[in-house]
Amino acid sequence: MLFPLGLTALTAAPDLPRFTLGRVFTSWSLDPFLTVVSVWVAGLYLCGVLVLRSRGDRWPLGRTLAFVVVGMGAFFFATSSGISAYDTTLLSVHMVQHMILSMLVPLALALGAPVTLALRTLPGTSNRGPKSWLLAVLHSKVVAVLSFPPLTLALYVLSPWALYFSGWYDASLESAYVHEMMHVHLVVVGAMFFWPLMGVDPVPGRVAWPFRLVMVFLTLPFHAFLGVTIMAQDEIIGASHYAELREGPMAAWLPTAAADQELAGGILWGAGDLVALLFFIVLFVQWVRDSMKEADREDRRLDLLERRAAAEAQQRE
Repeated sequence: MLFPLGLTALTAAPDLPRFTLGRVFTSWSLDPFLTVVSVWVAGLYLCGVLVLRSRGDRWPLGRTLAFVVVGMGAFFFATSSGISAYDTTLLSVHMVQHMILSMLVPLALALGAPVTLALRTLPGTSNRGPKSWLLAVLHSKVVAVLSFPPLTLALYVLSPWALYFSGWYDASLESAYVHEMMHVHLVVVGAMFFWPLMGVDPVPGRVAWPFRLVMVFLTLPFHAFLGVTIMAQDEIIGASHYAELREGPMAAWLPTAAADQELAGGILWGAGDLVALLFFIVLFVQWVRDSMKEADREDRRLDLLERRAAAEAQQRE
């Protein structure tokens, strides 16, 4: 089969041993491009932290762990471990990868507050230099549109439907380039949705606390409905690719495509609700902390007003 310039064909019928949980941790297959991306992004973040510490400034350890260990670590694990080795062999394994990249990774990256770190460490001022360039991007109309909450919600909800019910997923099974870009797309769309909701970084599109919870709640029925639809439909996603695999050396251990697809839909349904619950907990904790800080600020303001009133009364006496 011929592919357009720049598109590399994936192996049509690999010969992999039976998939087990242990294979996830032993069957590593490093993706050159995504591995370099993982190393560079994590490295730049750690450089920023070191710059802050060299100046004597603090940076919360939790943010570093969230971004580097959980966020980029999960991204590297999903694209280089046994999950990546089997993601074109079993739709159910791909679905685990999908949930990691679209939900867990963006959530962890947002908690790491990389934009705040960049603003505190980049050279220059608000009027010139790299810091001013970043501020110009954050205040641009393009970012304002891309962070518009109804748009990010629509993209986040509709992207999986477009992936599995168009030719996009089939193309990702045939082309290494499309396959890699699909991984990047899942993270980017997830970040566009989660970043403003977390409210850690000064990015456009942030909404009030109650509406953050409402937006997360709105994603639940769509994940569930998509999962149930995939489980119930007779048409096999990626039918020709998976049929070819079952004619090759792995036919002895591969489950039927229908059974694997049913499992994949169940993973999408269950994992989506589980990660959404985690996100609810994170948002609730942040809301409580912000409310406590606001209460402290209000108490200090009232105390200041009382002291001023007392001082004015004493002067009048």
